[in-house]
Amino acid sequence: MPDTPATEAGPLVTGSEIARLAGVTRAAVSNWRRRYDDFPAPAGGGTGSPLFALSEVQAWLDKQRKGQDVSEDVQLWQALRGAYGDNTLGALADAAQLLADPAAERLGTLPSKAVRLLRAAAQGGSADETAHSLAERFTDSVRRAGSDLVTSSRIVRAVRHILGDVGADAIVFDPACGIGTLLLAVGPEQGPRRCGQEADARSARFAQLRADLTRRTGVDIVTGDSLRDDQWSDLRADVVVCDPPVANSDWGREDLLLDSRWEFGTPSRAEGELAWLQHAYAHAAPGGVLLMVMPASVAYRKAGRRIRAELVRRGVLTQVVALPPGSAASHALPVHLWQLRRPESPGDEATSVRMVDLTENAPDGSLEPRSDQTVDVPLIELLDDAVDLTPGRHVSDSHRDYVAEYERARRELAQQVQRLTELLPCLAEGQGAGVPDGPSVSVADLARAGLVEYGDSEPVSVSEQLDTDFLRGFLRSTLNTRRSTSASGTFRFDAKGARIPQMEIAEQRRYGAVFRALREFEERARRMAELSKEAGALAREGLSSGALAPPPE
Repeated sequence: MPDTPATEAGPLVTGSEIARLAGVTRAAVSNWRRRYDDFPAPAGGGTGSPLFALSEVQAWLDKQRKGQDVSEDVQLWQALRGAYGDNTLGALADAAQLLADPAAERLGTLPSKAVRLLRAAAQGGSADETAHSLAERFTDSVRRAGSDLVTSSRIVRAVRHILGDVGADAIVFDPACGIGTLLLAVGPEQGPRRCGQEADARSARFAQLRADLTRRTGVDIVTGDSLRDDQWSDLRADVVVCDPPVANSDWGREDLLLDSRWEFGTPSRAEGELAWLQHAYAHAAPGGVLLMVMPASVAYRKAGRRIRAELVRRGVLTQVVALPPGSAASHALPVHLWQLRRPESPGDEATSVRMVDLTENAPDGSLEPRSDQTVDVPLIELLDDAVDLTPGRHVSDSHRDYVAEYERARRELAQQVQRLTELLPCLAEGQGAGVPDGPSVSVADLARAGLVEYGDSEPVSVSEQLDTDFLRGFLRSTLNTRRSTSASGTFRFDAKGARIPQMEIAEQRRYGAVFRALREFEERARRMAELSKEAGALAREGLSSGALAPPPE
């Protein structure tokens, strides 16, 4: 698990971290940046979330004598970051170790100031609070740095809400537990047996120490790559939670092609999330529940269609919840929670999948869906060519008013047809003196004379001597179109070759009015073609789903 970004000058910090270091609000840091010319310039990050070199920030704070009276937890964090640089997880693990055993020798590169503060916290009975504060600061720093390596508090809240009550005698398992955020948050503090595995040794060590410092019993977290080296192969849990690594193609597919865990299908390299899902499901006991944090794209990506179909067909997928944008740690993209349940016996499988779409809710808003945000979809309706498990698609379809939509489409079609017949002008026989047979002028000459300006796509008249609709109508003549169309069929206006006939302004306006009507006719004809297709599909879907019926005889 990578740490907070760093440069050659040392670790980088966010504005929020600077505020914590100085013991002030985030707004105060923003004011400092505006008011003081010597405030350190950003050393990384983006415009909306700049990152600053910690050493430069500390020097500036000392110079300005800002934040001299800061809390002890801020001083501790500042001392750890200064001593460990970008190895923040190592700092957390060493700090937690000393909190657990204050009499131990100084660990790693813990600075003397941090040792003093940690021992004081332990002797004062606040070791667990200090560990929790360090975990929160790490989560915030990683989130601000734009990483998904921590589970956000919003996702934790959603997981707890969906799981509901977890029994004190339950076994809880997290195969990618990180620093223990999800594993320790599920269920009551005391009672459940909690098992976890984490590939990063520092994270696993800190997670175990967090559990020990909060005096939680029955917590056992081991180190190792869960997919390649499962340390809990015989474990069957009542509750499995997992916020797996995303977009990781190096999850070990080549070494695990024949693994027995792929009971729903062998995932492709691009579908590492579905490998983690099947690994987690393999650890679910009969009747056990699995809740997975998934990127929204897993619900519809073509590569995972076969595995999604098998999950549905076997009746193990029970619910998909689309969380509000902003629920994830570092971005506003939607995140889904997939809920699976291992049947206890044949016939205990799910017969439908509950789809819940909370994407219109605020990130910290209600997690209880309204009636128009949820629908139970029969399995057979999900087993089409796409097997799209995106909740929004099914929720919106289930609450469509087919009768009103179909009647609206019929009325608009009738209006379009009537308007089309009115727009198509009656035309008389012409004299045959058009471009290039009669007198004409090039658009380039008109532009040089100041009569024409080039707009975004076509020229525009800027003179009372030239009608714009007349100009544009003749620019679309067969000859001009041929000059301006490339071999690939792309139209691009050619100012040098285009020519229009020379006419008096009154005659131009007569032609311009007809060209204007023709352009609207063509636009409405295109709209009518789209509307006809939509109305046909709506009628067919409504009839086949039972929402619409043929009229009485």
